[in-house]
Amino acid sequence: MAEPALEAVGLRRRFPHPSGDVEVLRGLELRVAAGELVTVSGRSGSGKSALLALLCGFDSPDSGSVLLDGVPIAGAPPWHTCAVLPQALGLANELTIAENVALPLRLRSDIPKPSAKDIHARVSELLEELGIGDLGDRYPLEVSFGQQQRVALARAVSGRPRVLLTDEPTAHLDAGSTPRVLRLLRRCAEEGAAVIVATHDDEVHRIADRRVRLLDGVLS
Repeated sequence: MAEPALEAVGLRRRFPHPSGDVEVLRGLELRVAAGELVTVSGRSGSGKSALLALLCGFDSPDSGSVLLDGVPIAGAPPWHTCAVLPQALGLANELTIAENVALPLRLRSDIPKPSAKDIHARVSELLEELGIGDLGDRYPLEVSFGQQQRVALARAVSGRPRVLLTDEPTAHLDAGSTPRVLRLLRRCAEEGAAVIVATHDDEVHRIADRRVRLLDGVLS
């Protein structure tokens, strides 16, 4: 495998519980190359969401480290470096759907900001691709949860991140919407992103380059 874009080394994470601390991750190791789509399976409560939170810097491990292009992360990396679609979505309800998707593009500081015309074109492209092109002027709470989920995915990929992490990206979608999401995830990998998807969905596993299973705090 090529040099990893994202690497987890010896990750351990425990959480307090009335009957004693629960160690969810036990020295976990993971390496994902640029251009690779990896799915993570495991029963509910196995630690998939906890793993993604560590990989994107939302949480810190008790021991071990996460490296992006060989450099340990300290806190959450910039959105264009590592973007996330969490289960909670985290959309800004005071912004329209189009404004939510445009946000990572407007906040970039590493390059000259794209023009308003280029931002509009990128947002329109993604919304159309995900079958929600007519919703740009609405607000998140005015559309279904499944539509909000597609908005959050469009926001995550709008800045063409180096690493894309998604947590159950098809969980709330109808049958007609799922193929759109799968095509976009696959295209992100083909364009060079390291894509990691935590999922129970066999349709998602089928498009993966590699599937790993989280069991007893380690991947196999």
